[in-house]
Amino acid sequence: ILVPLDGSPFSMKALRHAYRLAQAVGARVTLFHASPEYPVGVTADGVIYQPLTRAEYAKLRKKEANHLFSAAARKATTFGLSVETVHDIAAAPWKAILATAKNQRCDVIVMASHGRSGVAALLLGSETQKVLTHSRLPVLVVH
Repeated sequence: ILVPLDGSPFSMKALRHAYRLAQAVGARVTLFHASPEYPVGVTADGVIYQPLTRAEYAKLRKKEANHLFSAAARKATTFGLSVETVHDIAAAPWKAILATAKNQRCDVIVMASHGRSGVAALLLGSETQKVLTHSRLPVLVVH
């Protein structure tokens, strides 16, 4: 079971459902977090200023992902489960989710819907919607 996490209450709710499912069927759980790509620096007077190097940025994002994973892993122990974790820096999180599901040989993806509708959903898009549209695996969406 692949569980993409973004740290929101919605993704933590999906995590609880994934743990219950894993416990019921004896599945392994892989937690996934996609960090945004390295930001483009600020340009002034023809010079590009980078606040962090790529290596510093990657280290910072990995630290943030590990913090998220550690909280989720603590919850796993209450279900008698252990988890694997995967972190990636990606421009398109939905593509990274699908690639990770394939690489980890997952059978299902359990993820949250943030519940946007109407114009908000149209303008903001939805990683969940993109995963649903492009996945060949079953996707359990928790709202």
